[in-house]
Amino acid sequence: MSELLRSTLGEQIRMETVLASGLWKAVADANQLENAVLNLAVNARDAMPSGGRLTVETANTHIDDVYAAEHGVNSGQYVLIAVSDTGAGMPPEVIEKAFEPFFTTKGVGKGTGLGLSQVFGFVKQSGGHIKIYSEIGQGTAIKIYLPRSYSAGQAVRREAANGTPTGNEIVLVVEDDASVRSLTVQMLTELGYTVRAAEGGAEGLHLLAENPDIHLLLTDVVMPDMNGRQLADAARKAKPDLKVLFTTGYTSNAVVHNGVLDQDAPMLQKPATLQQLAQKVRSVLDASK
Repeated sequence: MSELLRSTLGEQIRMETVLASGLWKAVADANQLENAVLNLAVNARDAMPSGGRLTVETANTHIDDVYAAEHGVNSGQYVLIAVSDTGAGMPPEVIEKAFEPFFTTKGVGKGTGLGLSQVFGFVKQSGGHIKIYSEIGQGTAIKIYLPRSYSAGQAVRREAANGTPTGNEIVLVVEDDASVRSLTVQMLTELGYTVRAAEGGAEGLHLLAENPDIHLLLTDVVMPDMNGRQLADAARKAKPDLKVLFTTGYTSNAVVHNGVLDQDAPMLQKPATLQQLAQKVRSVLDASK
């Protein structure tokens, strides 16, 4: 959303992002989350009529039992999204009413008073928590806490503890199917790898140019515009020692017989279990040049 936010905020607002790596998964409606962040950014902009700085941060965090009891929220692990500004700030009486429908401090015709109430509704619907921190003349920070999703992560950790090989190298995942790409990134992250991801060959080559320390290219074979073989060939021209592992939903024989890949090309069938992915990635990375 960075480009959208910058165009919305205008030239007087300097936007910064502080995005933590290794963020946990959270369950939330993506469109509603984007609308929530956009609403918070617009409110922040309006609180800085003479310009200022807006910061969007993400982090893994924990709500303890004491705070949870005080604020009527479940304790546990959460993914935090914080939007902070250097604007006018809000007094306590405004903070108390900020999430009420139709409440607004803006002039007539400049706000519906629905922005923060919609954000509040989205967060509560997602099982999360929202908190305002504000000081007059210093600015405001609004923090959204979305509950961590455990199901897939717990399964990964159980298998990882059962002798599954792990690593700490950097892996580039290129996959045009968003759901497969997301799952692959999650699995590799849980195995200890640092992961970059792209949805196609052109973006993959761009990430390789920006990240010359990538150790392994994990790419789908059949993709639009540029297939996995073409991507690997182009990538190795720039980085001859790059390790490559191909993934495909087709059978190995079909891919080889159609001339897409060589017989001895490292290949992983989709869908792959965590154990299969872990072992294949490790074997390719450990193979001699």
